[in-house]
Amino acid sequence: MSASSLKQVRVAAAQCAIGSNVEQNLETCLRVLDKAAQLKPDLVVLPEFSNHLSWYDGAEHCFEVSLDIDSPFLSAIANKAKEIGAFVSIGATLRRAGGSVSGSALLYSPSGELLGIADKQVLIGHENDFLTLAQEAAPIIETELGRIAMYMCMDGVINETPRCLALRGAQILCNSLNSFAPDEGNLHIPVRAAENKVFVVAANKVGPLVPEEMMAGISAATNIPEVFLCGAGESQIVAPDGTVLAMAETDGEEVVSALITPALADDKRRPDGSDIFAVRRPALYTQLGVDPALADAVSCSGENDISAALLRCDTATESDICELVSSAQKGGARLITLSPQSGFDAIKTEELAAWYEKSQRLIASITAQLSDDVYVVCPVVAKDGERYQHQLVLLSATGILASQGQVHYSERFAWSSLADGFSAYELPFATISMLTSDDSIFPEAFRLCALSGAEVVVVAVMPSEAWELKTGLVERAAENRVNLLAPSLATEFGCGFAASLHEDFTVFGEWKTREFDGVLTRPALQLMHTDDAITHVTINAANAENKVVSRNTHLLDNRPWHLLDAMTTAV
Repeated sequence: MSASSLKQVRVAAAQCAIGSNVEQNLETCLRVLDKAAQLKPDLVVLPEFSNHLSWYDGAEHCFEVSLDIDSPFLSAIANKAKEIGAFVSIGATLRRAGGSVSGSALLYSPSGELLGIADKQVLIGHENDFLTLAQEAAPIIETELGRIAMYMCMDGVINETPRCLALRGAQILCNSLNSFAPDEGNLHIPVRAAENKVFVVAANKVGPLVPEEMMAGISAATNIPEVFLCGAGESQIVAPDGTVLAMAETDGEEVVSALITPALADDKRRPDGSDIFAVRRPALYTQLGVDPALADAVSCSGENDISAALLRCDTATESDICELVSSAQKGGARLITLSPQSGFDAIKTEELAAWYEKSQRLIASITAQLSDDVYVVCPVVAKDGERYQHQLVLLSATGILASQGQVHYSERFAWSSLADGFSAYELPFATISMLTSDDSIFPEAFRLCALSGAEVVVVAVMPSEAWELKTGLVERAAENRVNLLAPSLATEFGCGFAASLHEDFTVFGEWKTREFDGVLTRPALQLMHTDDAITHVTINAANAENKVVSRNTHLLDNRPWHLLDAMTTAV
């Protein structure tokens, strides 16, 4: 990159409280823009629904408090953008043709010009009663800062909308939020940056998200503490590697800012040199763009309270691993998952034959000692015709039940032939899918596993970037509502874990097993023991059946399937 392309710009996320009075809300927006101006930003992002609470007496009320594109409210925002000399992104409800209303993000230039509108692609809860879904993909807006795109809140809880924007060239993603859920800020927002290697500027709300005078009654009727009827704050700016550059507090009006270099978002390489966009395989993702109403129904038949185990095999010999498997089996584990052995992620071509023979011996030794109702997932070097392949194999007492080869090319496994898709396998207690480590960074891979009925996904993790274990794999389990077993090769990035789904999930539903804590999608984590080679865990396959995060909002079926050409079509 040339020095001129590495221009730094200052971006800001402004969080504030928005109420039921449109005029007062305009005053708030203008005030926080003035506050932001003190930081001399080039771009400021404001929250979603900045004109009015997302709470309406009915359709007429929603239309009444929504804005015309040339309304005094938006004209004032445009003038303020011109006054402070910054691009401004703001979320609002807009009156549209035919009397409909959209939830939309708008971008104004420093000259006050409206540069683009992005309609919300994924609606949550009662938004479905009042707002119309986007029928067109959001624009990628060329500016002197870089290529900017916008999305809103639930659009970023699942991967498709931000993914498509990044694939179409966006360098800076502006995310306007209206969220009470802490896992949105600490999980979904940073992963959207890291999985796409782009910058994300996310502005959330604080204060009541429902009419203040109704909070006590709503809290009593829903058993949701009032604190969780308020915006969760944590507005933030995230770098392409998942590093949070700036973050606001969970409460209080605040503006945070950071210097970024937008051109860095054009570099999609992993530490091993793999270009994560270039190695995608859109021909394998076509199912993502199929209307869920036309797809085969997927039923859940798994059990809860399944005993499983994660084995740390880094420096273990074949004999050690067999002893660990035997011990885990005696401890009641029905599904045993092995981490890779040291050196697996750096196998040289001349070592492949030895690793293959080693893998064959290990498979034979493990299967020889398994009981009929115990299963093991193990990473191996396998043969695929004349080539070798990086695989995960599912073992039982009868031998290899299934195998999953690496699907996406990576430089560190350049020796591996590539499999042509992902599958799910039915065990007596759960339907599982397996993913190699370098496939797990692709949101498309987990999505396809979930669509094929997986209730549990197993990944033998060899992390090469910090975000994978910190947020990435947890977020994959969360956005697809699947359990996860992720035994990890020991690295400086942390340890592996199991992610088990809570029974209580749907907002405004009856929560039976835990108090409502605002955490919606994040599963319960059980970390691998640092000093113990065996970590016994419990996972809940049956809970994967409920993917309805709020009324009329299904994590899989409500993906914006009709707007996914960028994901499913080769460039």
